[in-house]
Amino acid sequence: MAPERGRGRRLGRTCRSRLGAVTRVRAMSTPAAGRRTFEYATVPLITHATKAILDTWGEDGWELVQVVPGPNPEQLVAYLKRERS
Repeated sequence: MAPERGRGRRLGRTCRSRLGAVTRVRAMSTPAAGRRTFEYATVPLITHATKAILDTWGEDGWELVQVVPGPNPEQLVAYLKRERS
């Protein structure tokens, strides 16, 4: 018997695959034991001091995820993450 369309994708529910195997899907809001969790930060970057700013955050354990344009052409915004202790 094929599963109904759109069903089986909800988190925290028991799902039946096309092959009939039953899988328990864990909700993302409750981290499993041993799962790594991260904290995030957004940092405005000044174009003439970008390296110094990123080096300072990197020394504190932050990892650069992405740099996007800021509110004006002279500014960028960095998204950083680090593992929670």
